[in-house]
Amino acid sequence: MLQACLEGLEIRPDGVYVDGTFGRGGHSARILAALGPQGRLIAIDRDPQAVAVGMGWSDARFRMVRARFSELDDVLDALGIGQVDGVLLDLGVSSPQLDDAARGFSFRQDGPLDMRMDPAHGMSASEWLQHASEQDIAEALKGYGEERFAVPIAKAITARCRDVGANALRTTGELAALVAGVVRSRQKRPEMGKDPATRTFQALRILVNQELEELALVLDRVVARLAPGGRMAVISFHSLEDRMVKQFIVRESGRLARRDPITGAPVHDAPPRLEAIARVLPDDDEIRHNPRARSAVLRVARRL
Repeated sequence: MLQACLEGLEIRPDGVYVDGTFGRGGHSARILAALGPQGRLIAIDRDPQAVAVGMGWSDARFRMVRARFSELDDVLDALGIGQVDGVLLDLGVSSPQLDDAARGFSFRQDGPLDMRMDPAHGMSASEWLQHASEQDIAEALKGYGEERFAVPIAKAITARCRDVGANALRTTGELAALVAGVVRSRQKRPEMGKDPATRTFQALRILVNQELEELALVLDRVVARLAPGGRMAVISFHSLEDRMVKQFIVRESGRLARRDPITGAPVHDAPPRLEAIARVLPDDDEIRHNPRARSAVLRVARRL
């Protein structure tokens, strides 16, 4: 979705931009290439490995900051920046995080069951499962993973923790095997191309990193910081994220405003702040070169 993001942001050579999810810098590199000598790019990431990559870049127009993207106001205030011309958010887990078994994000490789984007803060997925109740686990799997077998999976997890104790569910392989056993025993027919542990791992990752809470916080802060005409580009990878982004843009564009009972004209309690610009899905060529992009949705909005 790289080219679509650049087109959506409509980068001005002298503009100020924020890449709220630096990762390994793919988007940032292309944004910098489009900026002129007076342009600026601020990159944010909470993953220390990503930050280390950004800190190695040598470009006077670029600044790397270790923070959650919900801390956008603090980051910009510290740099003396008021408004910006564009913000990019590429949500979810990055490919380097998935590919590194030691980070514990992937059920395809065995490693410690961690899943924290910032390993220095918060509880790991394993620690949370050890302390959570059966009801809390079931609610998380259903709410964040839309897992229809949330209750039996939660029962199996709590039983494993009760039987094994503190050494239970220390690895991604152990959790993936446990979940697969539960799901396969209840499925009438397997879902083609989807591992049975997919939804459980998604749910735990979202919970451990407070991803939906972070997204809810940052969207409003992005709009408040955008200069008139500035663009917000958000890439989502599952329906929970995309629904939040879509509903936020709809609400901020005034499409939910109450109507005058006589004229039917919208009555705005506050002026609309956004205009929806585009919704972009990956094409066949994108998916062929990057299969992980198959579920991506890019939404672009402009500050009024």
